[in-house]
Amino acid sequence: MSAATGPALVTGAAGGIGAAVCRRLADAGAPVALLDRDADATEAAADALRARGATAVAVPGDVTDAGAVEKAVAAAEDALGPLDTLVNVAGVLHVAAVTEIDDADWRHCLDVNATGVMHACRAVGARFAGRGRGSVVTVASNAAGVPRTGMAAYAASKAAAVAVTRCLGLELAGQGVRANVVCPGSTDTGMLSAMGAMGDLPADHAALVRGSAETFKLGIPLGRVAAPEDVAEVVAFLASDAARHVTLQTVYVDGGASLGP
Repeated sequence: MSAATGPALVTGAAGGIGAAVCRRLADAGAPVALLDRDADATEAAADALRARGATAVAVPGDVTDAGAVEKAVAAAEDALGPLDTLVNVAGVLHVAAVTEIDDADWRHCLDVNATGVMHACRAVGARFAGRGRGSVVTVASNAAGVPRTGMAAYAASKAAAVAVTRCLGLELAGQGVRANVVCPGSTDTGMLSAMGAMGDLPADHAALVRGSAETFKLGIPLGRVAAPEDVAEVVAFLASDAARHVTLQTVYVDGGASLGP
């Protein structure tokens, strides 16, 4: 287990990969501030961490609202002290071909997945720079680097999130701030289940592992869909002092589905 970090703020913290990241950081001894749009779900997730003996606080907010993000960051630091880690996990997905994508769905993906990352990076990054330390980890997607049919809005927004994070890392490297990206592939979350239910992805993991020639999608060489904890482990490493000389990197956690770009 990677060494404990100081206080961490995790967006998209109420479920899926975000909740797994919160558990992993808390188990390493880090106090965790949970930021998610659903206030009740965020408080319940914080309660679950506290039941495990962790120090956790809910700071509900919408990452698309710059003021709400600034307020949440201030509340997190009031409760836990100066943050050492920011993990951007909040994300949404809308599936449609480029020729059919609805304007509102396009904007929603960009607003949450890209602008939301910028809001959090701006609010927390400014504080990190002033202190001369800090680690940012953004959870993007392997779709950011590999084209997927029907996923232009999601892929574009995640590619933008990668760029924002890496630019931040370059700008703040001189102040001792690191910024890295984790790109999961198919992961066993509510988002994946919802896509299967809508028919946008195969409903069973075996079909995902096999891939689809019709949609030019490779399978998963390691032969399994990721668990959220698989992604959380990599996030925790990048956030920790064990990765103190790692920055501007993009790590794919997709079982080889992207053939290691």
